[in-house]
Amino acid sequence: MPQSKDAGPGEKGAMRIDTKLVRELAELLAENELTEIEVADGDRRIKVAREGAPVIGTAPVAAAAPVLTAPPMHAKEDVGGAEAASEEVTGTPIKSPMVGTAYLSPEPGAASFIEVGKPVKAGDTLCIIEAMKVMNPITAPAGGVIKKIMVADAQPVEFDQPLVIIG
Repeated sequence: MPQSKDAGPGEKGAMRIDTKLVRELAELLAENELTEIEVADGDRRIKVAREGAPVIGTAPVAAAAPVLTAPPMHAKEDVGGAEAASEEVTGTPIKSPMVGTAYLSPEPGAASFIEVGKPVKAGDTLCIIEAMKVMNPITAPAGGVIKKIMVADAQPVEFDQPLVIIG
């Protein structure tokens, strides 16, 4: 039998390995960037695995893609009304210094640190970014007026992603 091979000649009850199935499983691993796959048929189980290092390198990139999409920013524009969505906002963008989750208030249910149209002074807290269970305040580098809030409360943010525009 070219597709199957006994574990040893004459061994009763030895598992028969279907090499064609093993090859197909290995191809599925590569095509779908999986680290392991296992199939069971009664008492027979076949598990094919590979080292996870190549997949680990690509997984964060795939996971990060939705964070970089525009809908959360458009959702915030809609809150400001049609005028805010249509006009070009000028000013100084304050960008995230890290990857994390942005919070616009000090705690759930509390008032936001900032509001569009309200003035801020240098050093005022604009938002908080939680990274690795540490709350990091993001402060205004200079005084001005909040022109636009580019993130929603509890939104994941990427490094260098615009958070607020101050004018």
